[in-house]
Amino acid sequence: MPELKPWQRPRQLWRQLPKPSAVKLPRVSGKLKTWQLTAGAATVGLAISAGAVAAAGPWDSSGQRTAERDWAASREAGGGADHGGRTPGRPPSAPSVLAGLGAPAGTAPVPTGRALADVLDPIMKDPALGPEKAAVVVDAASGKRVYGKDADKLLTPASTIKIATAVAALGSVGPDHRITTKTVIETDAPGTPEVVLVGGGDPTLTARKDGRYTDTAANLRTLAEDTARALKARDVDEVTLSYDTSLYSGPVPHPISPNENITPVSPLMVDEGRLDDSSSGPAPRTEDPAGDAVRKFEGFLKDHGIKTKGQPGPSKASGRAESLAKTESPPLSFLVERMLTHSDNDIAEHLARQTALAAKEPASFDGAGAATRAALDKLELPVGDAVFADGSGLDRADRASALLLTELLDRAADPARPELRSVLTGLPIAGFTGTLVDRYPKDSPGTGLVRAKTGTLTGVNTLSGTVVDADGRLLVFAFMTTGTTDAKAAQKALDSMASTVANCGCR
Repeated sequence: MPELKPWQRPRQLWRQLPKPSAVKLPRVSGKLKTWQLTAGAATVGLAISAGAVAAAGPWDSSGQRTAERDWAASREAGGGADHGGRTPGRPPSAPSVLAGLGAPAGTAPVPTGRALADVLDPIMKDPALGPEKAAVVVDAASGKRVYGKDADKLLTPASTIKIATAVAALGSVGPDHRITTKTVIETDAPGTPEVVLVGGGDPTLTARKDGRYTDTAANLRTLAEDTARALKARDVDEVTLSYDTSLYSGPVPHPISPNENITPVSPLMVDEGRLDDSSSGPAPRTEDPAGDAVRKFEGFLKDHGIKTKGQPGPSKASGRAESLAKTESPPLSFLVERMLTHSDNDIAEHLARQTALAAKEPASFDGAGAATRAALDKLELPVGDAVFADGSGLDRADRASALLLTELLDRAADPARPELRSVLTGLPIAGFTGTLVDRYPKDSPGTGLVRAKTGTLTGVNTLSGTVVDADGRLLVFAFMTTGTTDAKAAQKALDSMASTVANCGCR
C-alpha cells in the first residue's frame, strides 16, 4: 500500500476506527456509546438547543455550520502562531450531534464535585503543572460549577484569551458582520485622478490566485479587477495610487514584534503579511503590510490596463471621495472559527479592533482592551480584574481566571445566545483538528470528545474547552498553569485532565 500523504492520514485513521458500538475505553465499563463518538467529533455544544442553533444564521438543523457538514476541519490543520506547525489533516465530520445523542440535552446525570475531585486532584499535584495553577469544570446545561481550584485566581491565559476576544466580537459586532476593503476616487483635485485603497481591517484578505482559504476570502485581485472596470467606465486609464490605514490608531507593532507569530497590526494587509505561502502558524512577516498590499494592488491594476503615476503612498480618503469598488470578508463567525482552530494571532488582533470600533473606542491595543472588557461586562461575565492587553494572548500582561474562561464557554453554549455559537464550533477537536491535531493519541479517552483552545507561552500552558463525559453530560472546563519548565509534560498533564473528565461518570 503506498504511503499516505500527510493530509490523508487523519482521514485514514478515522476510517480505521471501530464502529462506535464496538469501541471500548480504559476504565469505562461497557462499550462506548454512539453519542460519545458523534458528540465529540462534531459540535458538542450545539446539542443544547436545536431551535436556537437553527436560528443562528449559517447553520444546518444538526447544529453544525453548513460549510462544515462534509468536513470537520481544514486541510491545513496547522497549529496556532504560538504553538508551532502541526501535521496537515482533514478528517470528515461525524454524523450530526443531535441525531447521535441518546437522550435529550441536559437529562444525563451531573457529575459530583467529590467524584471529580477524586480523579482530578491527583493530576493537579503533578509537578509538571508548575507552582501556580487553577482549574474549573462547569456543567453547561445548568451553569453549576462542579469542580474548582483557585477559580478566581488571575493567571496568564496565553492564547485562551482568544475565547474572550471571540465572545466580545460576536456579541458586539454580530456573527454575520463582514469587513469591507474598498477603493475610492478623489475627483475634485486637478491633474491625474487619485485612487485610494482603503483598509477596513480584514485580516483574511488575500492576494493569491489559489491555495488555502482563497475560495472564501476576499481577494485583492478581484478588487483590482472591479476597480479597473469602474475606472474604464469613467474613461480613466491612468491614476495616482495611495492607501488609507486611518481606521486604526495607536501603535502598529505588537509589543512582542518583530516576531514570526504576528504581523504589525494594520487595517490593510494581504495574506496576514506572510512572506511564504502558509496560512497558519509562524512564518516570516513583512514589516510594512499596508505598503506591500498597495504595491500588489498596483500590479493587479496594471494587469487590467490601468497605469499608475508615481509611487503609491499613504493618504486619507476625503469625505468627497466617490466609491469605485469593494470586497467583503467572510462572516465574522467564520473568522472566529478560523482564529480559534488555528490559534491565529493576526485574526485575533483584528477582531479585537472590530470590537473597539463597534464600541466607538480607538482601534488600538488600549481601545480594544477597554471595548472587550465592556462587552464582557454587558454579558454579566465575571471579568473582575482581568487584563486584556491584546486580543491574541501573546502579551504576557494579559490576565484571566479559570472561572472567566469557563463562563465564556458556558455563555456560548447558552441557547439564548446563538450569536456566540461559533466560539464552540471553532474549538479544535482533540486528535483531529487545529492545535489539538497531534496532542491526543488515538487510544486516548479524550480523542474526539475534547474540544478545546490551547494556550502556550514559555512557562505558561493552558487548556479551555468542552467535553462530554461518560454519561453524556456536556461540561466546560479551564485548566491553567504558570511557571512550567517542560512544555510537553505540562501539555500532557492538561490533556490528561480533560481526558479524565471525558472518561468519568463521576457520581
